[in-house]
Amino acid sequence: MTRNWTLELRFEEDDSHTVCTASLTGDRAPEVSAEGRARRNPVDEPDALIGEEIAAARACSNLTSELLEKAAAKIESHTHRPAHIAV
Repeated sequence: MTRNWTLELRFEEDDSHTVCTASLTGDRAPEVSAEGRARRNPVDEPDALIGEEIAAARACSNLTSELLEKAAAKIESHTHRPAHIAV
């Protein structure tokens, strides 16, 4: 059996802030989303790509945490014991 999940990254930006929302879609993909933010230092030259990269990395990292927490909760509901998931 093969399943596919798609990671979607959505960006909202202004002159000094970038917000990225990461979410999963696809066959039986868990309903999780996470946000990452980046702020440009006022003395730095504007470069939207850098802000997007930082915000996306933070959103993906937060999404990873959300997925692990969701999996741990499911394990605990089956075993009735605390789950210890190594990263």
